[in-house]
Amino acid sequence: MSPRDATAMAAAVRDGTVTAEELVVSALARIDAWDGAVNAFTVVLRDEALARAREIDAQTTGDPAAYRPLTGVPVSVKDHIWMAGQVATNGSLALRDFVPDVDAVPVARLREAGAVVVGRTNNPEFCYRGFTDNAVSGLTRNPWSLDRTPGGSSGGAGASVAYGATPLAIGTDGGGSIRIPSAFCGVAGHKPTFGLVPKLPGFRGWPSLSVDGPLGASVRDLVLALRVISGAHPADPMTWPVPLGDDVEVDWSRLRVAVSSDLGWAAVEPDVRTAYRVTVDRLSDDGARIVEAHPDAGYPTELWNAIALPEGFASEGPLLDHDGIEPATREIIESGRSATGADYLDAQQRRLAFTETWESFFRAGDGGYDVLLAPSMPLPAFSTDVTGPAEIDGTPVDPFFDDWCVLALPANLTGQPATAVPTGLSADGLPVGLQVMGPRWADLRTLAVAGRIEALTAFEPTPALAEGPR
Repeated sequence: MSPRDATAMAAAVRDGTVTAEELVVSALARIDAWDGAVNAFTVVLRDEALARAREIDAQTTGDPAAYRPLTGVPVSVKDHIWMAGQVATNGSLALRDFVPDVDAVPVARLREAGAVVVGRTNNPEFCYRGFTDNAVSGLTRNPWSLDRTPGGSSGGAGASVAYGATPLAIGTDGGGSIRIPSAFCGVAGHKPTFGLVPKLPGFRGWPSLSVDGPLGASVRDLVLALRVISGAHPADPMTWPVPLGDDVEVDWSRLRVAVSSDLGWAAVEPDVRTAYRVTVDRLSDDGARIVEAHPDAGYPTELWNAIALPEGFASEGPLLDHDGIEPATREIIESGRSATGADYLDAQQRRLAFTETWESFFRAGDGGYDVLLAPSMPLPAFSTDVTGPAEIDGTPVDPFFDDWCVLALPANLTGQPATAVPTGLSADGLPVGLQVMGPRWADLRTLAVAGRIEALTAFEPTPALAEGPR
């Protein structure tokens, strides 16, 4: 378990081992040492964070009742997610002066839980890409190797956790945007069940696909954060009053575990397959009942595009007359222009059938499975010189709109939870990982299994992070 994790930090503040101010000073020092090279942060809230930490220390001294679940813990928040009084560019020159006057619900809940926001993290323009670069804040690099991408769109969030600036970061995931940087940066990340975590007030993009969720130094931090930010709220009518539930212990005798290294259709690099198989074998040795299986749902990219592109045009289309929008982003926005209302509803109808196939796979009463393990990403982090791989294991990749991250798309289309956890390193010393998927509202189950994987693999962010940027 990482000594940098939020759970340990909160406990240390409660028992008086460390103060909130000391934690924030340490976070800011880490940012000063690393962020010039990595560029994870768009804004560092130095003065605000120190003032808040001192206020917390003054309020909690000698009063056990004053401590909250995240008291004094430094966190970062993705630029896309609204914070009252802080610029939210969403990675675009078209919004470089936009300052919301209200917190998104997850941010408000983090503050109420005692967390200290030390800064805002970078994302690609409108969160459209699986790498992180934009004309406002520039290129974000991977702390494991500065010539590699941290992924996207929550790339700054993943990088901020990877180099130890904060043990927790809040990002978003509409097509893998939490799980991509989790895999590339060697951190844990959770894409919640759709409707579990409010995402408003905020930008309109991908309203039926995207969710807010945590990235963290450990799986137990994801659970801690999810307990804080989850729960229905009037600000977001697409949230549902479904309780998160109690902690779930891993009992292999009660779980049917499906595994698939490619979901039946994805090209996957040999390094990723090898690390995946080693982890599956460890689970089997640990007592898990492993079955090679996957839903017969088909390749999801066309369906995802048929929903994401018109939703993107509806959201960002009004900004097309702004000459600051990057050409590649403009192409993506324009690609949703021709879709009619009937086209969009037809795609949603196809989505129902796709989702039913996945739900049936997890339907225990029908002999289904409790969780499914698959690689998070089909390859380690690629170079910052390209926008994506040209091929994966010899198979050409469609250059339009990041088809290389296709393994992430089913969970967004179905609204199901997926927890990403690192499992090892590639031959080049870059992190690789897998995702634990499950039926809707089974978030604690996927997190519990991911936590067991974390314990069995004993992945540590070394040597690259311990030795400094390469």
